[in-house]
Amino acid sequence: MVVFMQLYTSNEIQNIQNDLPYLIQTSEWIRSFLAKSHPDLGRSGKVCPHIPYSLKADAIQLAVIRPQSYIQQDIEVIVKGYRDAFLQTEPSFGDASIYKVILLLFPDINIEDTPTLIDDVQKKLKPFFVEAGLMLGEFHMRNQSPGLHNPNFRPLRSPIPMLAIRFMVEADLPFLKLSSDEPQIRIKYLEIYLQRFANNFKDEKNYHQAMQALTTAKQELEAFNTFIH
Repeated sequence: MVVFMQLYTSNEIQNIQNDLPYLIQTSEWIRSFLAKSHPDLGRSGKVCPHIPYSLKADAIQLAVIRPQSYIQQDIEVIVKGYRDAFLQTEPSFGDASIYKVILLLFPDINIEDTPTLIDDVQKKLKPFFVEAGLMLGEFHMRNQSPGLHNPNFRPLRSPIPMLAIRFMVEADLPFLKLSSDEPQIRIKYLEIYLQRFANNFKDEKNYHQAMQALTTAKQELEAFNTFIH
């Protein structure tokens, strides 16, 4: 049987050459930062506990995105398209699926534009991903999101602006009950979270905290609706 290798056109080779430095830089950042411990992390273990397993399983995929225009709506359309691509990529279920990651790199986004083209896009599309049991994370050099165990640590800073897609895990609860999100958004997130893990919680504290957060969000929404009426 003859096995044909990947064929490349001249333009494809040029595109690969243009993208390769960013792919290499991001790969090195994954291995030297996310997959390592850090003195400012505030807990033991790696910055991202799942990344070493993702690397071992070769389950991290990267794409360099160069939109025709850098308008927020155009970025949103591109990123939304990767939700289905992620869900259709194996493994799509089971324990191994939680190590699957897609990183969308936007090397041509200026650092001054990251609040709009990275942070705002992430916030806008987060519900779209959460409803499918996914998480969408935002990374760039000026990301101000604090670490869960050290508010002075910035775990979401990366050399290249990017958005990360992965499956929701039980430890994501803190990101689904953020007080900065409106009550109706928190209610949606928490109901999806509770449904996803149902009777399969590894830590019962997460279940009780999620239920309490859901109750609080519903009370806040009820109080708001009573006030405006």
